[in-house]
Formats: sequence, C-alpha cells, structure tokens
Amino acid sequence: MRIAQVAVGLGCDRGTPLATVEAALEQALASVGLTPDHVAVLASIDMKADEEAFVQLAAARGWPLRFYSAARLAKVAVPNPSETVRRYIGTPSVSEAAALLAASSPTLLVEKFKWRGEDGRNATVSIAPMSPATSSFHP
Repeated sequence: MRIAQVAVGLGCDRGTPLATVEAALEQALASVGLTPDHVAVLASIDMKADEEAFVQLAAARGWPLRFYSAARLAKVAVPNPSETVRRYIGTPSVSEAAALLAASSPTLLVEKFKWRGEDGRNATVSIAPMSPATSSFHP
C-alpha cells in the first residue's frame, strides 16, 4: 500500500521541548518507512492549542495544526484507550483519536508511539493515512 500523505496525532507532557516532540515524530514515521514529507497535518486536543512544541513544529514545517475537543475525541474508537487519560483529560485517547479524525481514516499506521526524551518529558505520536477526500488539502 503506497502512502501519499498522513495525519499525525500528537500528545505530550505539558511543556515538552520541541526536540523531544520532533524526535518522537521522526521515530514514529521511520518505524513505518515514512518521512516528514508524508505529513499533511498535525492534530491534538484543544487544551494543547498553546503547547509551544506543537505550534513551533507546525510553523517550522508549514503544516496545518488542528485541535479537537475532548468530547469529540472521546467518540472515536481507538485500539489503545487509557483510563488515566480519560480521568484527567476527559477522553480515553488524544494522539490516536486526533490522527483518525484529522485523516478521516478508520485505521492507524502507527498506534500510540510513546517517546521519552532525554529531558524526561513524554511525547506520543499516532499516524493515520489520509483518506482520498482529505489528502488534497496539503499546502
């Protein structure tokens, strides 16, 4: 299956440095033979709209950044729900659900890839193939 473009769902500890988020993304993409050139959009939960690493990454790469409410994310069936995330954030998934919503896809290429940076901060990346209907919006 040839993948033209993907949506990337992101999650992280508050204040995670850009370097850690970038490393998580690079490792997740590489795990399925993809590069940043395949990324069409980044997505996360709306409470992360001010997360500097996400904003900086999107700006540096020219990628759109979409945010979804916890209620909307909670409606998406995911393979790796977390009761801890549900308890604290109001949805059982951030990165997986955000990737699926942004891609308008029912499947994930990368499920909940967790990365702990040298700084001790955690980032989570999930990757979904863009559906044909949504893949044409890439800038």
